[in-house]
Amino acid sequence: MKVAVVFLAVVACAMAAEKYTTKYDNIDVDQILKSDRLLNNYVNCLLEQGSCTADGKELKKSLPDALETECSKCSEKQKIGSDKVIRYLVNERPQMWEKLKKKYDPTGEYTHKFENDAKKRGINV
Repeated sequence: MKVAVVFLAVVACAMAAEKYTTKYDNIDVDQILKSDRLLNNYVNCLLEQGSCTADGKELKKSLPDALETECSKCSEKQKIGSDKVIRYLVNERPQMWEKLKKKYDPTGEYTHKFENDAKKRGINV
Protein backbone atom coordinates (compact mmCIF):
# COMPACT_ATOMS: atom_id res chain seq x y z
CA MET A 1 0.00 0.00 0.00
CA LYS A 2 2.87 2.34 0.52
CA VAL A 3 2.92 2.07 -3.24
CA ALA A 4 0.06 4.47 -2.77
CA VAL A 5 1.95 6.64 -0.36
CA VAL A 6 4.81 6.51 -2.74
CA PHE A 7 2.88 7.46 -5.84
CA LEU A 8 1.55 10.74 -4.60
CA ALA A 9 4.38 11.33 -2.28
CA VAL A 10 6.20 11.03 -5.49
CA VAL A 11 3.89 13.43 -7.28
CA ALA A 12 4.57 16.00 -4.62
CA CYS A 13 8.12 15.35 -3.51
CA ALA A 14 11.74 15.25 -4.46
CA MET A 15 14.79 13.74 -2.83
CA ALA A 16 16.54 15.56 -0.02
CA ALA A 17 18.97 14.56 2.69
CA GLU A 18 16.52 13.97 5.54
CA LYS A 19 13.10 14.63 3.99
CA TYR A 20 11.73 15.04 0.50
CA THR A 21 11.40 18.60 -0.63
CA THR A 22 8.10 20.32 0.05
CA LYS A 23 8.63 22.47 -3.02
CA TYR A 24 5.79 20.69 -4.86
CA ASP A 25 3.40 20.29 -1.93
CA ASN A 26 1.07 22.98 -3.27
CA ILE A 27 0.36 21.13 -6.50
CA ASP A 28 -3.40 20.78 -6.93
CA VAL A 29 -3.79 17.00 -6.90
CA ASP A 30 -7.54 17.25 -7.52
CA GLN A 31 -6.91 19.23 -10.70
CA ILE A 32 -4.49 16.57 -11.93
CA LEU A 33 -6.94 13.76 -11.18
CA LYS A 34 -9.78 15.57 -12.97
CA SER A 35 -7.72 16.17 -16.11
CA ASP A 36 -7.08 13.19 -18.38
CA ARG A 37 -4.28 15.13 -20.06
CA LEU A 38 -2.45 16.00 -16.84
CA LEU A 39 -2.91 12.58 -15.26
CA ASN A 40 -1.77 10.81 -18.43
CA ASN A 41 1.30 13.06 -18.59
CA TYR A 42 2.33 12.15 -15.02
CA VAL A 43 1.69 8.45 -15.53
CA ASN A 44 3.52 8.42 -18.87
CA CYS A 45 6.45 10.17 -17.20
CA LEU A 46 6.56 7.55 -14.45
CA LEU A 47 6.33 4.75 -17.00
CA GLU A 48 9.05 6.36 -19.13
CA GLN A 49 6.63 6.66 -22.04
CA GLY A 50 6.61 10.43 -22.26
CA SER A 51 8.37 13.58 -21.23
CA CYS A 52 8.45 14.75 -17.63
CA THR A 53 7.89 18.12 -16.03
CA ALA A 54 10.34 19.17 -13.31
CA ASP A 55 8.02 17.88 -10.59
CA GLY A 56 7.41 14.68 -12.58
CA LYS A 57 11.16 14.07 -12.73
CA GLU A 58 11.45 14.48 -8.95
CA LEU A 59 8.51 12.17 -8.47
CA LYS A 60 10.05 9.50 -10.69
CA LYS A 61 13.39 9.83 -8.92
CA SER A 62 11.87 9.67 -5.42
CA LEU A 63 9.34 6.91 -5.96
CA PRO A 64 11.65 3.89 -5.51
CA ASP A 65 13.08 5.32 -2.29
CA ALA A 66 9.65 6.22 -0.97
CA LEU A 67 8.48 2.65 -1.56
CA GLU A 68 11.57 1.20 0.06
CA THR A 69 11.44 3.44 3.13
CA GLU A 70 7.66 3.39 3.60
CA CYS A 71 7.57 7.09 2.75
CA SER A 72 9.48 7.92 5.92
CA LYS A 73 10.85 11.05 4.25
CA CYS A 74 7.40 12.27 3.16
CA SER A 75 5.64 15.24 4.70
CA GLU A 76 2.15 14.73 6.11
CA LYS A 77 0.70 16.60 3.14
CA GLN A 78 2.54 14.26 0.75
CA LYS A 79 1.14 11.22 2.55
CA ILE A 80 -2.40 12.58 2.36
CA GLY A 81 -1.96 13.38 -1.32
CA SER A 82 -0.59 9.90 -1.98
CA ASP A 83 -3.61 8.30 -0.39
CA LYS A 84 -5.90 10.43 -2.53
CA VAL A 85 -4.08 9.53 -5.73
CA ILE A 86 -3.89 5.82 -4.92
CA ARG A 87 -7.56 5.66 -3.99
CA TYR A 88 -8.48 7.36 -7.25
CA LEU A 89 -6.26 5.14 -9.40
CA VAL A 90 -7.40 1.92 -7.72
CA ASN A 91 -11.10 2.80 -7.96
CA GLU A 92 -11.31 4.88 -11.13
CA ARG A 93 -8.28 3.97 -13.25
CA PRO A 94 -7.41 0.33 -12.43
CA GLN A 95 -5.57 -0.22 -15.72
CA MET A 96 -3.31 2.74 -14.99
CA TRP A 97 -2.79 1.46 -11.45
CA GLU A 98 -1.81 -1.98 -12.73
CA LYS A 99 0.75 -0.51 -15.13
CA LEU A 100 2.34 1.49 -12.31
CA LYS A 101 2.36 -1.55 -10.00
CA LYS A 102 3.95 -3.65 -12.73
CA LYS A 103 6.79 -1.14 -13.07
CA TYR A 104 7.34 -0.11 -9.45
CA ASP A 105 6.25 -3.27 -7.61
CA PRO A 106 6.77 -6.14 -10.07
CA THR A 107 7.05 -8.80 -7.35
CA GLY A 108 4.13 -7.44 -5.30
CA GLU A 109 6.42 -6.96 -2.33
CA TYR A 110 5.19 -3.47 -1.44
CA THR A 111 1.55 -4.22 -2.22
CA HIS A 112 1.59 -7.26 0.04
CA LYS A 113 3.49 -5.47 2.77
CA PHE A 114 0.99 -2.63 3.00
CA GLU A 115 -2.36 -4.09 1.97
CA ASN A 116 -3.69 -4.30 5.56
CA ASP A 117 -2.74 -0.68 6.18
CA ALA A 118 -4.36 0.31 2.88
CA LYS A 119 -7.60 -1.50 3.72
CA LYS A 120 -7.83 0.38 7.00
CA ARG A 121 -7.83 3.57 4.93
CA GLY A 122 -10.40 2.24 2.47
CA ILE A 123 -8.01 1.36 -0.36
CA ASN A 124 -8.12 -2.11 -1.87
CA VAL A 125 -4.71 -2.59 -3.44
